[in-house]
Amino acid sequence: MKLYGLKNCDTCRKALKTLCNVEFIDVRADGVPTTVLEAAFDAFGSALVNTRSTTWRQLSEDERAQAPLELLKAHPTLMKRPLIEANETLYLGWAKDTQTAFG
Repeated sequence: MKLYGLKNCDTCRKALKTLCNVEFIDVRADGVPTTVLEAAFDAFGSALVNTRSTTWRQLSEDERAQAPLELLKAHPTLMKRPLIEANETLYLGWAKDTQTAFG
């Protein structure tokens, strides 16, 4: 199982504390593999882009108008977190439905 997130993200920390045998990938330091990013975008669409993030607020209107995948490749911290890859299934966020899937 892999968890893509940020080491200083409280939600990612909560998920890491709960999950066992998880490999943490810091998207700021390591990025997200293109294949994983594309699969996540196919599964979650524009919900993958966190429009409430500091990174989003710092983007210009021209940058915000880019295709979501291009934006996420250029700014991986824009991704909603955590993105969890387990048994070839992707989960986004740490809401009750995701927690239940691992409960």
